[in-house]
Amino acid sequence: MSAQSEGNYAEALQNYYEVMRLEIDPYDQSYILYNIGLIHTSNGEHAKALEYYFRALERNLFLPQTFNNMADLSLRATIFTIEVKKVAFYICIV
Repeated sequence: MSAQSEGNYAEALQNYYEVMRLEIDPYDQSYILYNIGLIHTSNGEHAKALEYYFRALERNLFLPQTFNNMADLSLRATIFTIEVKKVAFYICIV
């Protein structure tokens, strides 16, 4: 967790992947997967983040912060899609 809080996301991901390989408890795995999702969100890798959030929820449905983060990513994607459509429309009329 130290590497993540210090912003060293590459090291944090390596640590989480290693711990995930060793962890057998689904409840504990859910928090590891959630943290991996957080890092991908911070890195702007939203599709990967959603994948890890879903995997976390498969193991533990009682992670309300995961639902919140997924909703936030969906909202960002919707806003991005609307902005791209506006730009495309503008290009077509110019």
